[in-house]
Formats: sequence, C-alpha cells, structure tokens
Amino acid sequence: QRTVSIMEESSSTSTQKVVAVVGGGLVGALNACFLAKRGFSVEVFEAREDIRKAQIVKGRSINLALSHRGRQALKHVGMEEKIVSQGIPMHARMIHSLGGKQSPIPYGKKGQYILSVDRANLNKELLSEAEKYSNMKLNFDHKLKDWSAETGLMTFDRSDGSKQQIRADLIVGCDGAFSAIRKQFLRCGRFDYSQTYIPHGYMELTMPPVNGEFAMKPNYLHIWPRNTFMMIALPNLDKTFTCTLFMPFEEFEKITTGDEVIEFFQKQFPDSIPLIGVDALKRDYFRLPGQAMVSVKCCPYHIGDKCVLMGDAAHAVVPFYGQGMNAGFEDCIVFDEIMDQFSEDFSVVLPEYSRVRVPDDHAIADLAMYNYIEMRAHVNSKWFLFRKHVDNFLHFVMPKTIIPLYTMVTFTRTRYHEAVKRWHWQNKVINCGLLFSVTGGVLGASYVLIKNPPSVNKLITPAEEMWNRLTAVRTP
Repeated sequence: QRTVSIMEESSSTSTQKVVAVVGGGLVGALNACFLAKRGFSVEVFEAREDIRKAQIVKGRSINLALSHRGRQALKHVGMEEKIVSQGIPMHARMIHSLGGKQSPIPYGKKGQYILSVDRANLNKELLSEAEKYSNMKLNFDHKLKDWSAETGLMTFDRSDGSKQQIRADLIVGCDGAFSAIRKQFLRCGRFDYSQTYIPHGYMELTMPPVNGEFAMKPNYLHIWPRNTFMMIALPNLDKTFTCTLFMPFEEFEKITTGDEVIEFFQKQFPDSIPLIGVDALKRDYFRLPGQAMVSVKCCPYHIGDKCVLMGDAAHAVVPFYGQGMNAGFEDCIVFDEIMDQFSEDFSVVLPEYSRVRVPDDHAIADLAMYNYIEMRAHVNSKWFLFRKHVDNFLHFVMPKTIIPLYTMVTFTRTRYHEAVKRWHWQNKVINCGLLFSVTGGVLGASYVLIKNPPSVNKLITPAEEMWNRLTAVRTP
C-alpha cells in the first residue's frame, strides 16, 4: 500500500490557513465556496467519484424545496440567480381528495413561493462554482479513514489501494447523516448524540409529461393526504413530476404483486393512475424497496478549534418541512457571520457556532417531524383550514404581531427555535381570542333571549303545523 503525504506548509511559513471540507455534497460544496471566498486554502474531499462525470448519480433524490434561507446563502456566493432560474416556483400546496377534487392552500402571501430544484443539478453547479477559486482543490475518490482532533492530520483511502494524508488547520465535516467525521466526536466526553428512524419509508415514482406538457398544474406541491400515509409530487424542468410515496414499512411490505399495486392506488390515489401509467406503476414500485428516513441530533458541533460539523452531519432531518437543505445552507451563512464577528479566531468561532446553532437545528428537526402529521392528516381537517384562514387574516391585519409559523420558517431568517417559541405564544393568544369570541357570542345570545323571551304560543303553533304535516304524509 502506497502512502502519499500532502503535508502543508506550517503556519509559521504561510499565513494562509488550510481548511479541509470532508464531503462534496450540497452543503460541503457551498461551504467550500464560503471558505475559499475568505482566502483560506481549501481542499474538498469526497468519497464518491465526481458526479459531474458519473454516468449514474448515486444517493438520495427526493426533490428539494429551496426557500429564503437557502437563497440567502446562495446569494452570498453569487449563485442565487442562476439556481433560481433552474427551479420551478410552487405557490401553494394542491390537496388531492379521494374523489379527485383539488384544493389549493397557499404557502404565504401573494408572490411568496418555494422552488422545486433538482438535487444532482444543484450539486454539480456548486462544485463547478467552487472549482473557480484558485485557492480551492477538489479531491474525489477520497474516503476518510481516520483523523486526529489534536493535530488535524487526516488519512484517506483511495480506490487504487493507496492512502493520502493531509494536515489541516480546520476540518469541516459535511459528510452527511452517517458522517465519518462525527464518529470521532463519539469518543469525546460530554457529546450528546441521538438518531431516530421513523416507522415510515419513502419510494419515488415518476409522472411523465402528457403531450409534451406537465400532467398536472406545475406551480404547486401536490399532496394526496391519507391520514396515516401520503404521496407528494414536485415538478421538474423536463415536465415530469417526481412523486414520492411516504408510508409505514409494513404497508409497503403488504404489497407484493403488480396487481396489488394497482389495487392499492385505485383505492387511495385513483386520479394518479392514468397520469403515472399502469405499467410504470407495476414496474417502478418494485425497483427499490421503501427507503428509510433518519433524524439525527447532536451537541456540540465542534471539537476544540480543529473541527466543526455542518449540514446532515450535525442535524439530519426528515424531509417534511422542506428545510433540510435550507438549514444546511444556513449553517454556512451563520458560520460565516460568526467568523466576521470574531475575526476568524477558530478557538472562539467554533464554540460560538455550537452555542448559536444547536438550539435552532434541534427545533427544525422537531418541526419536520410535526409537519409530517400536518401534511398527511391535518390538511384534511376543517379546523386546520379554519385556523389557517384565521392566521392569514390576522397576519394581514397585524403583519408584525401575528406571523404564521410556515411564513417564519420558510420566508424569513427568524431563528428556528425563536419561530417555534413565537408560534406557541401566538397559538395561545389566538385560541384564547377564539374562545372569548365564542363565549361572548353565547352569553350575548343568552342575554337577548332572557331579556326578550319568545312567546311560547309562537313556538307551539309551528310545532303543531309540523306534526299535522308529518301525520298527513304517513296517512295512506
């Protein structure tokens, strides 16, 4: 086994600090742009081959919903306009009832929307942008074997059997939910870590274009809510929709033949069958089994002044709030803001980043879990829709006092944990207001009846007339 050592110049001979970003996914590639922009010597290490050259891109492909937080981070490195131009605006959820009726629920005020973007394309664009920096080096086919929190020395395995080493001043772990960087954190004292698999899996299906056009209205996130499970569909630039079926694993396992697939869809999503196609459904349902979804929480996000976690490595979330990528991108901008605040002093920046970011990422992890229940069940409820109208009306009347939770999370950079706190407070206030209104109405009506009681005779006469009519109908 050959070992190639890339030992960088020590800080005494070079003022340029070496930053190693482990993981060349969405957050890793964007982070590399942020760090290179600051003038660090940046090296990105990705275990997979370069996805821009790969025939088949492996990995998750759940469509992404880009919103304000992610856009702000992209804007910081001059990428917002380019990525937005490659996305499809979605202004509302489109709810599909069992009978095929479609009802839109807007996401926010007029003009507010989220963007459906292609994961692989976004990743390629970010890698190409990162490569433009002269102080940047992208290393593919580098699988992290070991690293030291004391020295910053990292060892990578290559597919040809060789090893490579690099010493970095700062290691940034952006290597996903099953992070190799994070494993080292587990050996440290006072590191909290939890992972939760939800009992539901997901499966992706494709809805092709009809006569070269979208099969459904394109500017919506389509949802078929069925209480214990649901299907969603997001539009793509090639006029297809990516449909994702979310369902308990035992439900997936019950369906074993093509005919059972069609039977299930006829019962639950009948309007989607002609759009996806009977043969495609029978084939694609068995292409891959239901895939698992994990939620990861940990604390702190750093070790000393040498290593920091970002993106899914720090906080993998289930995809139901559309905030996984947005939260990861916001990590980059929060870290950048703290670097400005403390003049790039890693010994202060890293602990401050953990202090600021952990409560926010834990809050969005919990919200993502909550939103699954909302999407698959609550959107069918009359009370939910009524409250949505009340919230939107109050937001229109008092835009600074009452802000819907979804608006705070998706269309502002209000810190996630503060948005949750405010949401709980608003709920109490609005529910109390509604209770007082109803109580006041009942008491007011009672008072009017007591003051002006209706004549008993006036009530008896109509009752007698009704009885006579009924007996007349019953008499042959």
